[in-house]
Amino acid sequence: MKKLQLLIIHCTATPGSREITSAQIREMHLSPPPKGRGWKQVGYSHMVHLTGVVEELVKHNEDEWVDPWEITNGATGLNDIARHIVYVGGCNKAMSPEDTRTPEQKIALEKFVKEFLALHPTCKVAGHYHFAPKACPSFDVEKWCKEIGIKEINIYRKPK
Repeated sequence: MKKLQLLIIHCTATPGSREITSAQIREMHLSPPPKGRGWKQVGYSHMVHLTGVVEELVKHNEDEWVDPWEITNGATGLNDIARHIVYVGGCNKAMSPEDTRTPEQKIALEKFVKEFLALHPTCKVAGHYHFAPKACPSFDVEKWCKEIGIKEINIYRKPK
């Protein structure tokens, strides 16, 4: 069991105008290949729907430790120290990366991040792109964190 250190933001990499369900996420992550990834656990603990509703996919006890049953598969090598939240969207209709967050998603994600940091004040907020060669979550997490008033100490900076 390791100490929680990161909140990593993801997108579903689907068109921003198309809602997806937690059942679809579970199928994509848990089904055996070729239908899914064959994981034992989903990749995210929470999902922000187009309406701004935040759905819990994996229960957490909200202490400072990542228990084995809380581990989700969001970023290789970091899952035992991270929590992962995903918003529905992140691609335009041509499936190119684009910030497609609805106003409701932006409000919900800001609220989630601030509440998370109130519970876990030593954690840092990052985008999936900080740890993998991806555009995910299709927006500049560092810039957004500054815009919503997240303290510099809580914004992840990729080592140079």
